[in-house]
Amino acid sequence: MMPLSRLAGILIPAMAFLSYLRPETWKPCTEVVPNISYQCMEVKLYKIPDNIPSSTKNLDLSFNPLRHLGSHSFSNFPELRVLDLSRCEIQIIEDDAYQGLNHLSTLILTGNPIQHLAPGSFSGLSSLQKLVAVEINLPSLENFPIGHLKTLKELNVAHNSINSSKFPEYFSNLSNLEYLDLSNNQIQNIYRKDLQVLHKIPLLNLSLDLSLNLIKFIQPDAFKELRLHKLTLRSNFDSINIMKTCIEGLAGLKVHKLVLGEFKNERNLDTFNKYALEGLCNLTVEEFQIAYFDEFSLDDIGTFNCLANLSAISLVSLYVVNLEKLPKDFRWQSLELINCKFEQFPSLSFYSLKTFVFTANHYSNTFVEFELPSLEFLDLSRNGLSYRSCCSQADFGTTRLKYLDLSFNDIIIMSSNFLGLEQLEYLDFHHSNLKQASDFSVFLSLTKLLYLDISYTNTRVTFHGIFHGLESLKILKMAGNYFQDNFLPDIFTELTNLTFLDLSTCHLEQVSQRAFDSLPRIQVINMSYNKLLSLDILPYQHLHSLQVLDCSFNRIKASNIQEPQRLPSNQTLLNLTQNDFACVCEHQSFLQWVKTRKRLFVEVEQMVCATPSDMQGLSVLSFRNSTCQMSKTVISVSAVFVFIVFLILVLVYKFYFHLMLLAGCKRYGGGECTYDAFVIYSSQDEDWVRNELVKNLEEGVPPFHLCLHYRDFIPGVAISANIIQEGFHKSRKVIVVVSQHFIQSRWCIFEYEIAQTWQFLSSCSGIIFIILQKVEKSLLRQQVELYRLLNRNTYLEWENNVLGQHIFWRRLRKALLAGKPWSPEAAADTENKEPEATASI
Repeated sequence: MMPLSRLAGILIPAMAFLSYLRPETWKPCTEVVPNISYQCMEVKLYKIPDNIPSSTKNLDLSFNPLRHLGSHSFSNFPELRVLDLSRCEIQIIEDDAYQGLNHLSTLILTGNPIQHLAPGSFSGLSSLQKLVAVEINLPSLENFPIGHLKTLKELNVAHNSINSSKFPEYFSNLSNLEYLDLSNNQIQNIYRKDLQVLHKIPLLNLSLDLSLNLIKFIQPDAFKELRLHKLTLRSNFDSINIMKTCIEGLAGLKVHKLVLGEFKNERNLDTFNKYALEGLCNLTVEEFQIAYFDEFSLDDIGTFNCLANLSAISLVSLYVVNLEKLPKDFRWQSLELINCKFEQFPSLSFYSLKTFVFTANHYSNTFVEFELPSLEFLDLSRNGLSYRSCCSQADFGTTRLKYLDLSFNDIIIMSSNFLGLEQLEYLDFHHSNLKQASDFSVFLSLTKLLYLDISYTNTRVTFHGIFHGLESLKILKMAGNYFQDNFLPDIFTELTNLTFLDLSTCHLEQVSQRAFDSLPRIQVINMSYNKLLSLDILPYQHLHSLQVLDCSFNRIKASNIQEPQRLPSNQTLLNLTQNDFACVCEHQSFLQWVKTRKRLFVEVEQMVCATPSDMQGLSVLSFRNSTCQMSKTVISVSAVFVFIVFLILVLVYKFYFHLMLLAGCKRYGGGECTYDAFVIYSSQDEDWVRNELVKNLEEGVPPFHLCLHYRDFIPGVAISANIIQEGFHKSRKVIVVVSQHFIQSRWCIFEYEIAQTWQFLSSCSGIIFIILQKVEKSLLRQQVELYRLLNRNTYLEWENNVLGQHIFWRRLRKALLAGKPWSPEAAADTENKEPEATASI
């Protein structure tokens, strides 16, 4: 028996070698965009694949055990723009690892347990703009070798172990840096000396995110005279007093936007005290956002007086009380109230407010009028509000409104025609329940409107003048509504500037011949998901600007005219997929037109026949006009003849090797066999065949001569010919080494099937099965004949103990001796030497 130490010395290098032969050798990557973008995510790559074209610009190698990046690891991809190495178990990055990637703009290293970063790790990245180094075990910024990345605009080092707010001197070189994410680190104290480098860059347009650092102290004047574009502090403080002190420590900061508050799932403060914001009076802020605080009371307006001169305020996920108490003379130009809780719809009165976003809030859902004389942008979407009298200048207290979004609300009754709101350019009602929208010319006064969305508003169009007055309209969306008798009438007579029209899911069955006559500039018409039975070209033939016509998911069988080519000559896309095409001779002109103009169609291969039954599911491109002139008899006879010829070819192809074996058996039937056995095995079991089977049979007593493909096949001859001529024709027996690799190998199954035929043709032949390892029954049952043979016949099973192997070799030799010519002297010599041979096993 081989010593365990020696066995380990053989197996460990062998396993290391096999582990190196990974799937990258057989192109495991997905080609997203040919020669440009490749995704190799989670395919067990142990090295950078070399079978990806050098023209690749986007490469995703995330979730592969790369572990080590050596010098010039990506030299084969000089055109790379984006490289994703997320969670690749990278521990070491050597000097010049990215050398040659002069065009790389984005590098993602998220989630790698990096232990060593060489000083030149990022050398060669002369165009890098975004570096994501989240969760890489980074202890500080001091030794992070990025000081030479002068083009860097975004640096994300969140979720690391950085415990100091000190900005190293090399930050003075990063003059293009616009965003630095230090969130979710271990920064507790911020001192003025830590920010000295930022003070040296007066024109720095930096956004700094310090969220999720449990800050205890900010030194007074640490941020004094420092300019930032945005500062984010969310879930940073574990008490109101610390929050108050730290905000006071921001005194002297000049920042375009300041964000304070908590995260939804990261709450440190149970309650909120309005005095925590007193320190804001010592900051210069243009925009302010605060999020996720409970009981955000505005009873004492003195706290908010510090914010009176701001340009924009955003309140997110707060419980707001008495918003009406805010003074009218505040100079806010933008106010956002998102996902907040109110006791009632706020009745506001601001003179300067131009933008008001009030969306996804919780309150009594009855709309209340407000007075905002300067308002231009109003978003009231997703509030579930009921609006009993929409819409006029009196509702909003303004005549300057240009943008109005009332989508995703409850019942909105259209009782006026936007008097005083003639400046509107954008109007959105989709997924609200409109009432009386088709009773009169609701939009008559909106002569400047460019965008209108009334999709899925349960509107039934009965009044043909519903869109009168919309002479400037360019985009109209009215999907998911209804028309009287499921018929599209001529209702777009005044929409002469319309470029986009969505009529999908409107249950339309017919379209008026003059429905689109007044739309000379229309470019896109979406008629999908309706019930159209035919492609009527007449309504579209005068639309010289039409580029896209989508009639997918209808019930179209064919065109109802004989000349469908009369579509506008400049049209580029026609979508007729998912229809019920009738591929019959009656519609051959239409079907021929589809084939002639197939470049016009979107996914023309997906246009399939619904009738007749023999064409069902086939592409309309497979229809042949010639069949319309052939008699049914000729078609039937031809089909039968073709089937028979095809069947014969299939049978000859399928049993070609079996016929070749039969011819060989007749040729070599009377000759002597060169080999005692031909061995069929998987290449992955070759170690066992070489070290165990060959050694014990060919070097044992008596010696047997085996036929092995790696040794005995003739070079230059086809593998299949070698299997039959050298393997089966010149061997007395066949040894089949069954393992899990064997079952999964096509070549092994092919050799086994030929062996069955060989056994049937050669009466003196025999197949010896060796079960090298237990095979899962579910996998074995996939090869039905092999499963049955193993159940009906005796086979040898390899065991990993001395006694079992002793019995195994005795039984195998006995099976091979059967039918082997053997002299008496040799037999006597075998009996004398057999004990010695047995003892050496």
